[in-house]
Amino acid sequence: MAGKSPWGGKPTGGKPTGGSGGDGGDAPDGDPAPGGDPARGPRNPWLPGGEEPRRSASIEDIFKHRGPEGPRRGGGGPRFRLPEGPGGRNWFPLAIAAIAALWLFVTSVHQVAPREQGIVTWLGGKYSQTLSPGLNFTLPWPLQVVEIENVSQIRSESIPGTNEEKLILTGDQNLVDLSYLIRWNIKDLKQFKFQLADPEETIREVAEAAMRASVAEQELDSVLSGEGRAEIEERVRTRMQSILDAYRAGVAVQGIEIEKTDPPTEVVEAFKDVSAAQQDAETAVNSARAYAQRMLARAQGDAAAFDKIYEEYRLAPEVTRRRLYYETMESVLAKTDKTIIESDGVTPYLPLPEVRRRAQAPVPAPPPASAPEGQ
Repeated sequence: MAGKSPWGGKPTGGKPTGGSGGDGGDAPDGDPAPGGDPARGPRNPWLPGGEEPRRSASIEDIFKHRGPEGPRRGGGGPRFRLPEGPGGRNWFPLAIAAIAALWLFVTSVHQVAPREQGIVTWLGGKYSQTLSPGLNFTLPWPLQVVEIENVSQIRSESIPGTNEEKLILTGDQNLVDLSYLIRWNIKDLKQFKFQLADPEETIREVAEAAMRASVAEQELDSVLSGEGRAEIEERVRTRMQSILDAYRAGVAVQGIEIEKTDPPTEVVEAFKDVSAAQQDAETAVNSARAYAQRMLARAQGDAAAFDKIYEEYRLAPEVTRRRLYYETMESVLAKTDKTIIESDGVTPYLPLPEVRRRAQAPVPAPPPASAPEGQ
């Protein structure tokens, strides 16, 4: 029974087509068929009717659709394409231009706050200019790099910064454990950024040298008691500022604050005993001074009273003499228990003080009456 082969061969009289051993099969690929057309490959049975059968790929087709990264996908898969503008224009150049404009604006326009300054460098290395507070414009990054710093901020450095001892030699050859705080800010941003390799470390070293020199001018007692602290702090600040200005560090030292002045740990108990003895000595000296002041005031008062009596004595000697006698006898007899009356017919001694004491003594309260028995 003649019929159409599902594999793309021509209808035959019952002979198979396209097989590897069929006599009436298709001609090999690339050889001309009897009708003059090149032979085609086997027909795909799953294609709808009327479509051309798929021919087998040649070696040229394989390399034609192969790129450096591997075989290229055919036209059957989805492809990503940018949306097109009016008239079929491509949006890709416009997107690139918008990104470039945004990059130029962001890296070229700089807003500097009132308390800040900015340093502009070429390619992040060579100094170009200093930006003042306000709106500033520079070349875009990476041609010019901008670094903004707060120059008005008060910064602090604590020395030694940990709980370890910092022993410093005083003027009387004693050691004191001393810790202090440095407050500073930037006064010249260009010098601060480019003059010193490590400005913070330089500030710490200069502060330590100035503190040792200033403490060496004071004795241990003045350092521990706090009497010489203000003088030490001012000397350290002055010395630090002088050295940093010589280094052109661009730093302004605002102040020094001594936080702790203690004796070394090994001799702290002995220092406590010495401090207690000194406090006792100061207490005794203050008591003696107070007593001296009282005695001096009393003597001055007695001298002033004597001067007044002498003036009265010069005006009326007899009256003044008698009044002095009476006042003296009154002060003497007021301390005795005897009353002497120089008059005839009167007993020389009367126990008036004893009578007075008995009269002033409190009368003892009577004991409470006991309750009758049987109640």
